[in-house]
Amino acid sequence: MATTTKIRPRALVRASGGPRYAVALAVDALGTGLLRPFLLLYGVTVLRLSAPATGIAMTVGIVVGLVCMPAVGRWLDRGARSTVVAASMLVRALGVALLLATPAGHVWLFATAALFLGVGNQAWPAAHAALVATVAHGRERDAALAGGRALRNAALGVGALLATACLAGGTAALQALAAVTGLAYLAAAALAWSVQLRAHPAAAPDEDTADGPAPRMRALLAANVVYVFCLNVPEIALPLVLVTQLHASPVWSAAIFVANTVLVVTLQVPVTVLMSRFPRRTVLALAGGVLAVSYLGFLAATSLGHGWGAPAVAAVSVVCTLGEIVYAGSATALVTALAPAHVLGRALARFELSTGFGLAVSPAVIAALAPLGPAALWGSLAAATLLSASAVATEKDHGTRVSGCLPGIRSAG
Repeated sequence: MATTTKIRPRALVRASGGPRYAVALAVDALGTGLLRPFLLLYGVTVLRLSAPATGIAMTVGIVVGLVCMPAVGRWLDRGARSTVVAASMLVRALGVALLLATPAGHVWLFATAALFLGVGNQAWPAAHAALVATVAHGRERDAALAGGRALRNAALGVGALLATACLAGGTAALQALAAVTGLAYLAAAALAWSVQLRAHPAAAPDEDTADGPAPRMRALLAANVVYVFCLNVPEIALPLVLVTQLHASPVWSAAIFVANTVLVVTLQVPVTVLMSRFPRRTVLALAGGVLAVSYLGFLAATSLGHGWGAPAVAAVSVVCTLGEIVYAGSATALVTALAPAHVLGRALARFELSTGFGLAVSPAVIAALAPLGPAALWGSLAAATLLSASAVATEKDHGTRVSGCLPGIRSAG
C-alpha cells in the first residue's frame, strides 16, 4: 500500500539543534542575503575598484578560505560543535568590519575582508552538519539537514529581496546593508554559542557508523566536485545562455532563479523524507542521473532558438532543481553516515573542500565551455555528471547501514 509521509515540525526543529539555533541560522542567512549577492557591486561602486580586481579578490578569498578546512575538521573532532558554528559567524562579522573600514581604492584590504568572509563561508557548512549529526541520528538527521537548508535558502531569499529594494539608495545603501549584515552575524554568533553543544571525542560511534579510520570516499569526493556545478547553473550558466545565445530578456533568468529558490524552500524536506526509503548512495546516484537528464534537456531546449527556447529552458530548469534537491538531501547525509564519530569533523571538512573547489572552478569552466556551443556546455556537463553518478553508485561502503524512520518522521497509511 502507498504511504504518505508526515513530518512533525517541532521534532524537526529539535533535531536541527533547537529553536535558538534555528533562529541563529535564519538571522545568519538573512544577513548573508543582504550582502553576498552584491559584494562585487560594493567593491566597484563604494570602493571604486575595477571589476576584474574585485572579482579576483573575491575568488582568492574563496579559494584561500578552503585552506582553513583541515583545522576546522580537527577542531570538530575534539568535540567542539556550537563553538565552531559561532566562530564561523564571528569571522564573517570581522570580514564585514574590515569591509566597512576599507578606504576607496584599497584592493588589498578588500581582499582581506573577502578572505575572512570566505573562511567563514567555508567553515560553516561542515560545522553545521557536525552539530546536527550530534543532535539527530538516522533518517531524522537527513531531514534535519534538509530542513536547515530550506530555512537558510528562505532567509537568503528574503535578505536578497530586501537588499534589492534598498539598492536605489546608492553607495550609502550598500554601506548600510553591510553594517546590518555585520550586526546579523554578531547576533547569530551569540545565539549559536548559547546553544552550548559539545560532543565527546571518545564516545562510541552512533547507530549509523562503525568504528574505524576516516573513510577515503575518493569516488564520492571526486563526484561531488562535478555535482556541485548544478548549484551554479541557475545563477551563471542559464543567464549566460539565455542572454548571449537565445537573446532572451533578463526577466527569464530572474524568474528561473526565483523559481529555484521557491522549489528548494518548499520541497527540500518533503523530497528528502520521501527518498529516505532508499539507501543514501542510491539516492545520490539518482540525483546525478536527474541532473544529467536536465542538462540534455537544456541542450534540446537551446536548439529551439529564439521564441520557444527561453520557455523551454525555464521548464527544464525545474527538473534541474529537483536534481539539486535530491543531491543536497543525500550528499552530506551520506558523509555523516559513512564517517565514524571520532573522525566526523575531518570527513565533513574533506567533503566541504570538494564542494568549495567545485563551486570555485565551475564559473570558469561554464564560461569557457559556453562560447563553444550548447553541445560543448551541456553535453560535457551531462557526460561528467553521469560518470560521477556511476562512480558514486559503484563505490563500496564500509561499516554502514541504513536506518529506519525515527520519532520525528512517521508514515501513515
